[in-house]
Amino acid sequence: MTVPPHVAIDPAILYFGTPVILLSSLNEDGTTNLMPMSSVFWLGRRAVLGIGAKSQTALNIERRPEVVMNLVSADLVSHVDRLALTTGRPDVPRWKADAGYVHEPDKFRAAGLSAVASATVRPRRVAEAPVHLEAQVRALHQLEADDVAAGRRTLVVEAQVTKVWIAPDLRLAGYPDRVDPDRWRPLIMSFQHFYGLGARVHPSRLASIDEDRYRVPAPAGRRAEAPAP
Repeated sequence: MTVPPHVAIDPAILYFGTPVILLSSLNEDGTTNLMPMSSVFWLGRRAVLGIGAKSQTALNIERRPEVVMNLVSADLVSHVDRLALTTGRPDVPRWKADAGYVHEPDKFRAAGLSAVASATVRPRRVAEAPVHLEAQVRALHQLEADDVAAGRRTLVVEAQVTKVWIAPDLRLAGYPDRVDPDRWRPLIMSFQHFYGLGARVHPSRLASIDEDRYRVPAPAGRRAEAPAP
């Protein structure tokens, strides 16, 4: 097979495809803010998230370092899209206002979603999302800290997952603590557009390793909290 030579380009964004989440954080008045985002990945029990340094979410977690990562399925795409041009900040930043953003104090109402109490953190979960990851923020890092001209534009958030909730139909048959990847259909964002996940395309040699070999022990002295009522 002859492979044509690659061409060099300079894209403005490099969003080649990541899962979409609704990130819950606690507002100063005790209500929950929701931010749709897709700059997120996980290693062990830690999540790494990229957020705007001047967003309401950044203000919230600097004040109260806890979040809920609500992972949404493809069938919730219309709800997510309702939040696309909203911000929890009453003083909408100039560049966001110019892009069409508006202040929305009640993100749950705007998206047509329901709030439910969390067990280990104060921000509330999105009832309709099939997966909820409660987490404590352990560190904030400034992205591009070596670029003086960039300024404080983006924060990288390191969060430790403290509790995992899933919809019952996502549980892998025969295993109490595993997710069935054939049933989990996340919403994916690629270059600002929404996509779904297709069927499994090939057997995985990596899957021959027992999943429990990757389990990270809980921190010393910490017990699992009881579920919320």
